[in-house]
This record gives sequence, C-alpha cells and structure tokens, in this order.
Amino acid sequence: MDFLFLILGLVLILVGANGLTDGAASVAKRFKISNLVIGLTIVAFGTSAPEFTVSLISSINGNPEIAIGNVVGSNIFNTLMIIGATALVMPISVGKGTLTRELPLCILASVVLSVCAFDTLFASQTTNVLSRGDGIVMLCFFAIFLGYTFAIAKNGNDDEPSPKEMSVFKSTLYIVLGLVALVAGVRLFVDGASGIARMMGVSESVIGLTLVAGGTSLPELATSVVAAYKKNSGIAIGNVVGSNLFNIFGVLGVSATVAPLNLGGITMIDMAVLVASSVLFWLVALAFKKRTITRLEGIALIICYIVYTVYLISQGS
Repeated sequence: MDFLFLILGLVLILVGANGLTDGAASVAKRFKISNLVIGLTIVAFGTSAPEFTVSLISSINGNPEIAIGNVVGSNIFNTLMIIGATALVMPISVGKGTLTRELPLCILASVVLSVCAFDTLFASQTTNVLSRGDGIVMLCFFAIFLGYTFAIAKNGNDDEPSPKEMSVFKSTLYIVLGLVALVAGVRLFVDGASGIARMMGVSESVIGLTLVAGGTSLPELATSVVAAYKKNSGIAIGNVVGSNLFNIFGVLGVSATVAPLNLGGITMIDMAVLVASSVLFWLVALAFKKRTITRLEGIALIICYIVYTVYLISQGS
C-alpha cells in the first residue's frame, strides 16, 4: 500500500504541476501580466499551502520548532535543491529586475528572520523567540512585497513563449485543480515514503529531516521543473522567490502573531545556511553566464544541499 501511495502521489504532483503551470501562464497572457508576477503570487502562494498549514497548526498547537524549522528547511530546499534541479532540466534565464530586486529581497528576508529570531545575539535576551512584535514586523514586510508586486504587474510576459490562451473559467479551473492535486499528491507521497522508510528501519528524525521537510516543498519543485521545461522561466523563478518570501514574511508572520515561537533546536548554523543559500542563488544568477543559471551551477547548488543534509543527520538534529 505504501508503494501505491508513493506512485499515486508522484502522479498527482506531476499532473497538478502541469495544470497549475498551464493555467497560470494563460492568466498571465490574458491579462498581460508578467509570468514572473504570476509566479511570485498565485503560483508561489498556492504551492506554499503545505508550509502555511503545517506552520500555523504547529504554532496553534504549541510546537514552535516545527513551525520555524518547516519554513527554514523548506526555504533552503527551495533555493538549493529546487533551483538546482530546475537548472538541470533547463538552464534558467533570470531577468534583470529579478537580479536587482527580487533576489536581494530574498536575502533581506533571510537576514530579517535571523535578526528577529536570535534575541540572545542581537537583543541581549536569554532565549531566542519570534515574538508577536516580530510577527507584525514580518507582516509589514509582506505587505510591502505585495504592494511592489502589484506595482510591476503590468510589465508584460518577459519575451517568453506564448502559451495557449484559455477562457478565464478554464484557466481558474486548471489552477485550482492543479493546486488540489499537488497538495493531495504531497500527502500521499510523504505518507508512502515514510511508511517505506520505517519498514527499512530509517529513524523518525531522518524521516522528518528529509521526507517531510522535502515533501512540503514538492509542489514548488514540480511546478518549477515543469515551468522550466515549458520555457516559462518567469514562473519557475517567481515560484521559488515568491514561496521563500511568503514563507518568511507571510507564514512566520502569521504564526508568530498567533503565538510567539521559541526557536529551540534551530541554530545559528541553520540560519547562516538560510542566508548563504539566498546569497548563493543571487551569485549563480549573476556569475559566469549573463543572468543564466547553468546546469553546472545547478549541480553545485544540489551538492550544497546534500552537504547540509548530511551535516544535519550527523548532528542528530
């Protein structure tokens, strides 16, 4: 049964990603909105639904480490593994505006989270807590991000291949059903993979660090890879950037406002990797080939994620 869940989950994820990408690209074309903006908003917020659900419920239920760890782990996975895997499928073209505005905003979000979270280092406190005040600050940043996104919403489609235009109803249906299939597929995949891992004697901590953390980011992975394959770089990049910003400013902003979040086992090393991964994302888009993340750079990003994961497992975190 676990193998059936695993296969069915993968099928739903791929079908959902395909439908979501087609529907989102059609909306962008119909309303003359940049694919990047669609990726930053509709696609990114939709694929971040698992992270939002897990973190909010964890905050309400008094499990702050899960709420914060889910976001930090997902963002690192998004930046290193998803961008790396997407570049392997098809080198990703990065727009000039993304390089000078959206990617620096991702770095800023990681830095803001680190400063707000580590009170023992930056505020001379005895414990590290994301307070309600910190949550409100993050929500203010989120509002600024939304205002910026709406301001650039009419910048066209970035010279990307023109998708088949659908009716508004059909586009909306593709987006909604795509998101439903993605979320259902993730649940089945994680349940199936976790069951198989337990049968093989893999520990719960390793399952949580790998299968569950990666599982909540599977919608972003599938959507970005499919978008890159269809040469919609705007959606592929916007999905990751928007998801990372939504996770920090939106998900943790809401979660910390609902209930203060104690960092617990989340360390400075984890936060340093979060910031470093955002900086590395910006650097590979800037370096070597002009505004293009190549397959070789994609491999380098994936290797970085594997090294970090091996470190976590070795520490027994």
